[in-house]
Amino acid sequence: MDPARITVFTRTTGYRHDSIPHGVDAFRDLAATVGLDVTATEDPEELVAALRGEDCRAVVFLSTSGVVLTAEGRRALRSYVEGGGAFVGVHAATTTEEDWPWYGELLGARFDRHPALQPGVVLVEDRDHPATAHLDASWPFTDEWYDFRSNPRGRVRVLLSADESTYEGGGMGEDHPLAWCHRNAGGRVFYTALGHTEESYADPVFRRHLLGGLTWAARLPLPSPSSPSSVGPRSS
Repeated sequence: MDPARITVFTRTTGYRHDSIPHGVDAFRDLAATVGLDVTATEDPEELVAALRGEDCRAVVFLSTSGVVLTAEGRRALRSYVEGGGAFVGVHAATTTEEDWPWYGELLGARFDRHPALQPGVVLVEDRDHPATAHLDASWPFTDEWYDFRSNPRGRVRVLLSADESTYEGGGMGEDHPLAWCHRNAGGRVFYTALGHTEESYADPVFRRHLLGGLTWAARLPLPSPSSPSSVGPRSS
């Protein structure tokens, strides 16, 4: 039997983030800490095959944008998640498959706009989750601070929110979720709006956030935080 793996899907037909290769490298490192291989692909047919394979523990949409799936890909993704599969969306995943209502429900919210890239502060709302247990009450970070067309609170478990008083141009006000999880679609779904910059994927704190989201979604134990290899990039 092939080793268990995660599939990192990075196809874009809209804006393409320069940070995507850095994100793929980060997921390769993080998956290795929990004994998983990684298939990184931009091929919709390869994604379908992965979703229908018995060894796929999670699928990650890493800053995908635009229409990235075939009709068969949509059927495969829906079947995978509704059958209990794990889905992780990172950053621009909320700019994807705009004409597919089910995908919007899967993510929990749709991207609306963002101000200029700038430092700000993330508020940690829920530390009882592997993606946030390592964080203090506030987390200084630099990102694009995505606004969403609707607030997902009430439909999802909100983990992180933005403190709009700490940056310019926020558009959602005092209640501005940034990362959340849910089980509404049948499987486990984790989404984080963070991850625009290349530098974020080398940041051990952000990598631990991603690892926590991945392991929660895939129902895997989280490696000990005392192990540097569980969060840091590999030495070259």
